[in-house]
Amino acid sequence: MPLPRPQIFLSQSPSIDAALVDKALTFLKRHPYQLNSLSSRFTPAAASNLLLKIQHDQTLTLNFLKWAQAHQFFDHHCKCITLHIMTKFKLYKTAQTLAQDLALNTVDETGSFVFQCLKETYHLCNSSSAVFDLVVKAYSHLHFIDKATKIVNLAKFNGFMPGVLSYNAILDSMIRCRKPVTCVHELYREMLAGGVSLNVFSYNILIRGFCGAGNMEIGFKLFKEMEGKECLPNVVTYNTLIDACCKLRRIDEAFGLFRSMVIKGLEPNLITFNVVLNGLCREGRMKETSGILDEMSRKGYVPDEVSYNTLINGYCKEGNLHQALFLHAEMVRNGLSPGVVTYTSLIDCMCKAGNLNRAIEFLDQMHVRGLSPNERTYTTLINGFSQQGLLNEAYRVLDEMIGSGFSPSVVTYNALINGHCLLGRIEEATEVLQNMDGKGLTPDVVSYSTIIGGCCRNHDVDRAFQLKKEMDHKGILPDAITYSSIIRGLCEQRRLIDAFDVFREMLYTGLPPDEFTYTTLIDAYCKEGDLNRAFDLHDEMIQKGILPDTVTYSVLINGLNKQARTREAKRLLLKLFYDDTVPNNVTYNTLIENCRNIEFKSVVALMKGFCMKGLMNEADQVFKSMIDKDHKPNETVYNVLIHGHCRAGNVEKSYNLYKEMIHFGFVPHTVTFIALVKTLLTQGMNEELNQVIESMLRSCNLSDAELAKVFAEINHKEGNMDAVFNILTEMAKDGLVPSILTFHKNGG
Repeated sequence: MPLPRPQIFLSQSPSIDAALVDKALTFLKRHPYQLNSLSSRFTPAAASNLLLKIQHDQTLTLNFLKWAQAHQFFDHHCKCITLHIMTKFKLYKTAQTLAQDLALNTVDETGSFVFQCLKETYHLCNSSSAVFDLVVKAYSHLHFIDKATKIVNLAKFNGFMPGVLSYNAILDSMIRCRKPVTCVHELYREMLAGGVSLNVFSYNILIRGFCGAGNMEIGFKLFKEMEGKECLPNVVTYNTLIDACCKLRRIDEAFGLFRSMVIKGLEPNLITFNVVLNGLCREGRMKETSGILDEMSRKGYVPDEVSYNTLINGYCKEGNLHQALFLHAEMVRNGLSPGVVTYTSLIDCMCKAGNLNRAIEFLDQMHVRGLSPNERTYTTLINGFSQQGLLNEAYRVLDEMIGSGFSPSVVTYNALINGHCLLGRIEEATEVLQNMDGKGLTPDVVSYSTIIGGCCRNHDVDRAFQLKKEMDHKGILPDAITYSSIIRGLCEQRRLIDAFDVFREMLYTGLPPDEFTYTTLIDAYCKEGDLNRAFDLHDEMIQKGILPDTVTYSVLINGLNKQARTREAKRLLLKLFYDDTVPNNVTYNTLIENCRNIEFKSVVALMKGFCMKGLMNEADQVFKSMIDKDHKPNETVYNVLIHGHCRAGNVEKSYNLYKEMIHFGFVPHTVTFIALVKTLLTQGMNEELNQVIESMLRSCNLSDAELAKVFAEINHKEGNMDAVFNILTEMAKDGLVPSILTFHKNGG
């Protein structure tokens, strides 16, 4: 089908009043204000004719455009002529705006009509192919991808040569519109086949698209292709790849790219550092962020809002409330503004610490700073109050949420359901469930599992089964928590046969039990005196790679102790820890060899089990075995041991472990500090006590703790150690834990 030919008004056209055009030209040159006297007779055809006459004079052209556009004398013909002229004058920004206007206000389903108009006016303006690049870019910016592609193909077919700019614009639009990567790859191959020379922008767009789709293999392939074609990657290329690696939890590869930048003479920018910080925070590797911050400082970069917000969020997720608050205060002092996400993280952290007053203070700060809480902010607060059983306050926040224009989500209602269940108010929790249906929200597995758990805690297992049937009827699949709750409820009623039937159903559906499920059953069999079955389950969980936790060990120890088999309990646990085999040749030694992946979970669990029962010799043997196996203990191990020895009254041992912990650069948890202070105070070891107290005081630099520090220092100097201990206890309750950075700086 031939292209429609638009009507082009030439200067020779008899339909144009030549005298009118000449008169307009005279006014434009000498008396521009008199142009208005011609407006009643002026037409788009006259405007096109005049534009062609003055196309070589930039000043006259711009003055006329200003007048003609104000009087709406421009149709698509005028616009196309103007595009040619503006491109020739290299007034690309003005031309881009006009091209977008042409795209939006011209009836043209495919882009063919606009192309034909540009083609017909091309030679009249002595134009260049750059005009097609500009128009394609405008269409792409508006996400008219099909029309942009059509214009490129028509330009090629008609002998024009669209440049890499056109292809880059279409590629970028495809990626922003989340088109399938197959479409992007097809256009990339078309570029190569057509001899289009890809530039660094082309590659950056392609790498961003493929990495964003999770296809890192092609992303890195393109990266290598760049280097092979001597198209040098820039900082944007590296930032894109580093960010993609971080998002896919491939942080070590991200670090490799980060280091290779410097080797190749590229300086990381602030975005690079922020991307790396975000990757470390995602992985919970907060200790490594200090090295990145130091490197930023050496290169003259100052942390910005993104840097601070990233770090605060990271520390909040880690539960390091002190450091999060310290950075928040520093951020504000530096004149930077925390964002909604950051305040929500702080509020969430405070809620988890049980400090709801402080959470509300942060909400108030948001209002003062002109920040509007979002749905997650409100839901976080509702969950915080619900967890504490403060449902009146939770519903007040819900009212504010709705009043602010937010609709509560399933997550919001689940928080309220949990609050009711924690108080044993199952009927009200069920009403919330029914209200969700009335508001067009579909309850999920969490909604039902929460109420089922509440029923089981209230010893109403039959109702729990009814709710499970209701889930099945609605097509909501139970999860491991659903089954574990019912199993626990049945075990508490000593209905072990029914519990084991549910356990088998759980396995049949393909849901893997966790340590909680196994421990519940193990505990039930121990209470029934069936230790053989209990240990069979214990062996089974190890075979499946599920590590027993502290509770599991405590249950087994209690079960053996009730049958006066204490020595057997000690001997068996130690046997499992050392190299003796258990069923199917699964050994704790094998698990210990993988400690780096499981972060000493099995070791710490075993040590906690011994410490809880006061079996400190056995705990020390586990510790020694770790050292012998060349596994360096972390701060968790030291905290467990110190606290255990303090409870057992082994003051010398606990103090020596404390010194060893400090020597290796670890900072004791506040609870460990307090346990050690109390033990040293009881034994009258004042010199050692002074050293521990001074280290504690030096390490706490949180502004909110200043008053507590002053009181502690005064009482410490006066020898009133009971008062010091009480202050430290109160600080711990408020979540004011020592700062790692400050502790190291003060040489504690």
